[in-house]
Amino acid sequence: MFVRLNQLSRHLSRPLPNYAHSSEATSRPLIRTSIMATAEEKRKRMIHTAGCIIIGDEVLGGKTVDTNSAYLAKFCFNLGMNLKRIEVIGDDEGEIVEAARRMSDNYDFVVTSGGIGPTHDDITYQSIANAFGLKLVEHKDSLQRMIKLSEPHPSQPNFKWDEPSPVLEAKKRMIRLPIDTSREERDQVLFVDESLWVPISVVNGNIHILPGVPRLFEKLLEGLKPKLVPRLTDPEGKGIYRMLFSTPMAESAVATYLMELAAEVEPKGIKVGSYPRWGKKRNSITLVGRNKELMEQIAPEVTKNVQGVRVEREDEADESDDPDKT
Repeated sequence: MFVRLNQLSRHLSRPLPNYAHSSEATSRPLIRTSIMATAEEKRKRMIHTAGCIIIGDEVLGGKTVDTNSAYLAKFCFNLGMNLKRIEVIGDDEGEIVEAARRMSDNYDFVVTSGGIGPTHDDITYQSIANAFGLKLVEHKDSLQRMIKLSEPHPSQPNFKWDEPSPVLEAKKRMIRLPIDTSREERDQVLFVDESLWVPISVVNGNIHILPGVPRLFEKLLEGLKPKLVPRLTDPEGKGIYRMLFSTPMAESAVATYLMELAAEVEPKGIKVGSYPRWGKKRNSITLVGRNKELMEQIAPEVTKNVQGVRVEREDEADESDDPDKT
């Protein structure tokens, strides 16, 4: 009996297998008993950090160049959000489920880009619904806006909204949204641009699902700004300041000074950066932080110690190195 008990104990103490990326984990919804409270808390809390998930096989395969993450990075910087992570993943349900759960837990504001079109490989809505135990609901307001604002495609001259067809079914895939029926729908589906029918689906309180088309992504993100500003640590939306210095010195020549400077100012919330510019005669030094007054105080010292000049653009001082310009 003692031996059997020991064997049972060892069996129960073994770690459970990781199904995060398996089809078994994503074929049935995740049930979370406290999803409502968790989602409401995330929807209302102050925004300090942000995360981004770029979804699409075409990005990973090199067919499409992702510009949305760069746009989001500038957006977050200007609002004072600390963008902590950008991930690019394929049209794979297990990958989407794992990333969505983790990002929602780790960051205050999460944006996804891509995978919400009319074709079979657009699985973002379904995958994120499965990640949080939700069902897809055909959203009537989104459908009415689609009918009103979308233009008929020249290749579909006989399409009609009131007649069932494969084309209508494909279009409706884009307005079947992950909805938690125990919560207010108005907090889960946002219309932020009157010229667009495309909704922003908000899942688990902080995941904002946006299209991958850059023009739409950018317009919707800008339209979302008024809803975000009241939740920022800096409600006036001043964001973070960046100072840029151009130096003719090699990185190795300024490394010791920059290390000493970082040790002094980073505890005060100012980050020091050094960036080589390959093929150029000048490198870049940056100060980034919220304390503009302190940054202005140390700027002359930085300029002197790196034998450089303060600039607005990295290439601003390059002309002085061009013999044809002197």
